[in-house]
Amino acid sequence: MNKRHSGQRVVVGLSGGVDSAVTAWLLKQQGYEVVGIFMKNWEDDDDSDYCSSNIDFVDAAAVADVIGIEIEHVNFAAEYKDRVFAEFVREYQAGRTPNPDILCNAEIKFKAFLAHALRLGAQKIATGHYARVRCLAADGGVLEAAQTQAGDGRFELLKGLDPSKDQSYFLHRLNQAQLSKTLFPVGELLKTEVRRIALEIGLPNAQKKDSTGICFIGERPFRDFLNRYIAKEPGPIKNEAGRTIGQHVGLSFYTLGQRQGLGIGGLKAKGAQRGGGEHAPWFVARKDMESNTLWVVQGHEHPWLQSFQLTAQDASWVAGAAPPPGPFSAKTRYRQADASCTLAAGAREGFSLTFPQPQWAVTPGQSAVLYDGDVCLGGGVIVA
Repeated sequence: MNKRHSGQRVVVGLSGGVDSAVTAWLLKQQGYEVVGIFMKNWEDDDDSDYCSSNIDFVDAAAVADVIGIEIEHVNFAAEYKDRVFAEFVREYQAGRTPNPDILCNAEIKFKAFLAHALRLGAQKIATGHYARVRCLAADGGVLEAAQTQAGDGRFELLKGLDPSKDQSYFLHRLNQAQLSKTLFPVGELLKTEVRRIALEIGLPNAQKKDSTGICFIGERPFRDFLNRYIAKEPGPIKNEAGRTIGQHVGLSFYTLGQRQGLGIGGLKAKGAQRGGGEHAPWFVARKDMESNTLWVVQGHEHPWLQSFQLTAQDASWVAGAAPPPGPFSAKTRYRQADASCTLAAGAREGFSLTFPQPQWAVTPGQSAVLYDGDVCLGGGVIVA
């Protein structure tokens, strides 16, 4: 075992998944004193088939036993409901499509969890995210992130080395103080290597399927879940010609670019529509909250689904200040390939981007995240 970090306490967020399990094992091999914490963030219908943290905790506890570390069960459900879920509902009621995972990272995993870890005497926290932290000294040299703290230099958030698993998009709201206390060990590895390590050391969750979506929804139909919190207000579905071709159940239940669940799949338009023929699939293109109208178009490449620019608000910059205007790349949704863009001047609380190539279904409520190569600079919430 490497003893170079002996005496340094790291608190690892153990989710029950393989990524956080390997994170804890790697840190222990490096000589850290590792403590595991299982975060319970949701209590409503937690015993249902869709979302049970009990199963995940059993897996996390089994991992802690194999690795030989302590684990603590901490309940952040009240903080989650107040800081994350309430905003999630407000955004959907306003007709936007929020990303609660981004808010959860900023408000729970790297705020409430970090504060709890520091109370336990931790020097650092660690999670199983596929991202990296780099600390640049004043002379431009790179410092070892594990040995640094706030004030040592400028911390950068980098993409994970596995391009298919990179999660920097979800972490773009982290600030200098948070990054100075954070380690992402698996961000240096490919997912296949993480699985190999888990099998090699005999972790009980080595073959566990990756979780998808957000816990409080789980695998249940999304519309069924929203029904419990948002009132339905049906209205017309119209095509680009203004012809009513169906009825929606409530604008909150749809997102731009949505193809499934529109209830108009068998309808044909009179004549070919722009972007597709009369048999082309329908997509949600616009939501008019004032008239309670859902506008749909035919064809994936329809002009209404293409955007050459966007505006974002509630900006958060990793360096603490906006980057200078100029050429960068951006993602307007997770798993999207980086798109070349130009950042306009005056980016502080909000910013504007222009794209040489049109971006598909740019969606209010989602985040536009800016990159300079592998460096995640920050981003904001898309408003238009």
